Amino acid sequence: MTPGPNMAWLAGLAATEGRRNGMAAVWGIATGLLANGVLAAIGLAALLQAAPQLWTGLRVAGAAMMLWLALDAWRSADRKTAEKRPRSTARRAFMAGTMINLLNPKAYIFFIVVAPQFLRGATLGFRSALTLSLISVAIATTIHAIIVIAGARAHGWLNDPTRIKPIRRIFAVIMVGVAISFIAADLA
Repeated sequence: MTPGPNMAWLAGLAATEGRRNGMAAVWGIATGLLANGVLAAIGLAALLQAAPQLWTGLRVAGAAMMLWLALDAWRSADRKTAEKRPRSTARRAFMAGTMINLLNPKAYIFFIVVAPQFLRGATLGFRSALTLSLISVAIATTIHAIIVIAGARAHGWLNDPTRIKPIRRIFAVIMVGVAISFIAADLA
């Protein structure tokens, strides 16, 4: 339940593009998180822990994805009205949600750091990892859906042509902050 790239991105997406795209992104995030759990179950989390260069690559790729989304939000802020802005599609929101989570190091940290604390030395088997993934995805999806519903309520007000530019720019800066957080641990 700690804030991360999903929550910041979903709030901004739902507020600026509406509930439909926000919910499509929620399902994309759920797909990405479930894929993370399956990948962890087949050993990716252990591999990332054993190979720091792969971990760094994942963090950099995740940061690049967030920077791309930030740039897209920044550029779209210059368009004056909703009619002139190209509408993002639900498919694009779904794919972005999936990719953000496949490249999200925080999603893998759960299987590297948190899960082993509850295993008392035992290894996380495929079945346990899958069960844990399903529970985690169900909780995250519920929280994400609530964020989208709340963000979508502000959509009409925030989508006003006089407000859209500063709002999109603020969301772009937040996404840059998330990207920086992805790589900050590597610099420390």
